[in-house]
Amino acid sequence: MDEKLITIKEVALNNNCPECYNTNGLQLTFKQKFIETSLYRSITNETTQAIHCKTCSTDIFPVMWTEDIERVFAYQQKAFTPKIASTKLKKKAWILISLISVLISVIILIAFL
Repeated sequence: MDEKLITIKEVALNNNCPECYNTNGLQLTFKQKFIETSLYRSITNETTQAIHCKTCSTDIFPVMWTEDIERVFAYQQKAFTPKIASTKLKKKAWILISLISVLISVIILIAFL
C-alpha cells in the first residue's frame, strides 16, 4: 500500500516570516492523503497544512505564528475546499470481482442440477 500526500493548493502569504522577517517568502500548502494499492486508488478526507519560508528555508510551526499569520491562515482554511473523498477500482479488482461472481454462479448451477 502506497500512502502519500498530494498538494491541492499553495498560497503565497505576504506576512513577515517569524525567522527572517522577510515578507515575500511565506508559502501555505494544503495537502490531501492519497492511497494507492494494487486493487484501488483512493483520496481520503484527511488533509494537512504547512507554512514554509522559501527565503530562509524554515518550516513555520504554529507556536511561531504571529496573530497576523493566524488570521490569514484561518481565512485561507475557510476558503480551502478539499477534493471529494473517492475510491476507484483498478482493472485488476474488476477482473477479480468478475472471476469470483462467475465462480459463485457455477457453484450455484452445479448445486441445483
